[in-house]
Amino acid sequence: MAPSRRSVSRRGILIGTLAGGGLAVGYLLRPRRYPLPLEPGRDEYAFGAWIKIAGDGVVSVAVPQVEMGQGVTTLLPQIVAHELGADWRQVAVEPAPASALYANAVLAAKWAPLWMPAVPGFAEAPEGFIARRWAEDHRFNVTADGTSLAAYEGPARAAAASARALLTQAAAARWNVAPEECEVAGGLVIHGDKRLNFGPLAAQAASFSPPDPPPLRAEPMSERPGEFLPGAPLRYPRLDLPSKVDGSWTFAGDVRLPDMLRAAIRHAPIGTSSLSGLDETAARGLRGFRRFVRGPDWVAALADDWWTAESALTRAAPRFRVARGSDSGEVDRALDDAMALGPPTRIHLTGDSNAIEGGLPTQIRYEVAPAVHATIETASATARYENGRLELWVGTQAPEAVRTAAAHATGIAAGDVLLYPMAIGGSFDRRLECAHAAQAAVLAKEAGRPVQLTLSRRQEHFATFPRAPAVAVMAARPDAEGRPIGWRARIAAPAAAREFGRRFFSGDAPFDALDAVARTADPLALEGAVPAYAVPNLAIDHIPAAIGLPTGRMRGNAHGYTAFFNESFVDELAHQAGREPLSFRMAMLGHEPRLAECLQRAASLAQWGGGGDHSGQGIACHVIGEGRIALVASARRDENGVRVDKLSAVADIGRIVNLDIARQQVEGGLTFGLGLALGCSPNYTGGRPDGERLSDLALPTLADCPAIEVEFVDSAADPADPGELGVAVVAPAVANALFSATGLRFRRLPLFAEDM
Repeated sequence: MAPSRRSVSRRGILIGTLAGGGLAVGYLLRPRRYPLPLEPGRDEYAFGAWIKIAGDGVVSVAVPQVEMGQGVTTLLPQIVAHELGADWRQVAVEPAPASALYANAVLAAKWAPLWMPAVPGFAEAPEGFIARRWAEDHRFNVTADGTSLAAYEGPARAAAASARALLTQAAAARWNVAPEECEVAGGLVIHGDKRLNFGPLAAQAASFSPPDPPPLRAEPMSERPGEFLPGAPLRYPRLDLPSKVDGSWTFAGDVRLPDMLRAAIRHAPIGTSSLSGLDETAARGLRGFRRFVRGPDWVAALADDWWTAESALTRAAPRFRVARGSDSGEVDRALDDAMALGPPTRIHLTGDSNAIEGGLPTQIRYEVAPAVHATIETASATARYENGRLELWVGTQAPEAVRTAAAHATGIAAGDVLLYPMAIGGSFDRRLECAHAAQAAVLAKEAGRPVQLTLSRRQEHFATFPRAPAVAVMAARPDAEGRPIGWRARIAAPAAAREFGRRFFSGDAPFDALDAVARTADPLALEGAVPAYAVPNLAIDHIPAAIGLPTGRMRGNAHGYTAFFNESFVDELAHQAGREPLSFRMAMLGHEPRLAECLQRAASLAQWGGGGDHSGQGIACHVIGEGRIALVASARRDENGVRVDKLSAVADIGRIVNLDIARQQVEGGLTFGLGLALGCSPNYTGGRPDGERLSDLALPTLADCPAIEVEFVDSAADPADPGELGVAVVAPAVANALFSATGLRFRRLPLFAEDM
């Protein structure tokens, strides 16, 4: 949910002032009871909020995270299937509505500095009771930061274990045996030669009281790399693949309602803008055109079909007055000014600060430009407004935030908004923003008919807040062997995480959020800046930069540039010392055996030759949370541009729940990160991005994609998210490979921006 700024402030004052007494504690400990979020259908029986079992034995699993290609509609159901003992062929998926019972407390704890910024360090522990209670109160089941397993594996397992115990109890009662004598496997409860399917047992089992605590199996869900031989079928194939292959999977743009109008839209340039002109008469001759609807910084056309609506806007030629527009030149100047003149805030210090002050012997500057998400599916939302109630069909990472935004836009209560969560055709955190849902709601209310709004590719770029740009000056004092005994990173970047938090949690307008945090240090905007290496004296400084361009979250977030800074810099230190880049890194990883193993295995996988003699090989590694990855890239540059021939990665992501999905996530992250390394960065002039099509963003095509090989370290550690590791590590690996191939250092992302 996106509560108002006022409610967040009031909650903070309440807890801050009353914590010494009993009122705040009483508020937090007050018992809550929440309604069952999923209504059982005909001949279905609910087992808590997670599982329904039908009379025919089909097990439906609620998934409170949006499917956007990451495979969550397989991961959580397979955990349930494993714990329940279900037959995978009888498992179905049901998108779960926003509910306190699906609160993502892990993400709420991580984002605590954003929803409770006045209390530094407040509720940051993943198991923190206050973060959980806040997440429940605000129905916070946001999909982000790869927290699905961390947040939901435990509750899903517990629900499945309880259901298994109840089914066993029902079967034992029929057979007049002890429940402990029965076992559950393959969708059957078994006792000797007796077998019963879940279906006939569901009604009786649902009438029993669930056990407390749930009787979990000895081992959680795990798929080890060694368990699968080449060509052997996986035990848990993805549930969404068949319908995606045959085209029957339903996205937001596939929704069809009776009497539905289609809408196209024109957004004002990014900045402080307003509609100044619209030739409405130019569209009157278009068959099927209905009307224009004006918003505060947009105008939309309604018609019987989308192309007519788009053509009407083209003819009407809307014009916008831009009082304050974002400009790439101003962004660069703001970053330069911040680096030269801005006061730094130290967000991390290890060792002696005196050892890293002043002019260190080695100082190198790196730059990263803004980047857009380039999702396959542009934003789409369908709305129906009748009798003061709103129905919404939309793909979103933040369901409650969408309900709140749509309710505010139409002047109704959030409780009067019914959201039907749809899958997303690639998001990369783009769908944490929800303006298009509010726009569709306004259009439906104005039209008095259902309306489907779909953004063109150009308007998708206009409405996108890009990943934050950044400039870093990396400085080091090497010892006699070239290893850094002092390391200082000064990074000029906007307070992007806090800016997003102001929009998301407080409902600020984009430029209001930008201005509110312009001079605020933001540790979340520098995630990953602390290198994995053992450096005795280490400091990380953030210099907040007021760049005049609203920014948003993106897959990898700050890791996408901090890994580039760190791994490019350590590579330069290695070459400056005349050391081989792999052994140079390994010498500083005695405290990090898991990452060291990833490096060694990646080097072996790629037949690492040392990165010299124009081999075109580059190496890099990175840590995100409990996930680790090492990558060797093979690249070359010729008259046709840059060619990345091969990426060889080894990742340690702990216990692997689904091997195939883990591999897909690393491969997808590497490909996405390659796009960020080579393109995805439009220029802004007066708030207008210069890219209108995907082809304008210099994205790698299928023919450009390198051969990718991925291996995993066998580990029993808790699962870590693999989705962002590849995004972070690929840019420095490719940059280091290009240095090996050409002798040229590329210190700006995208890598050839300096040429242009």
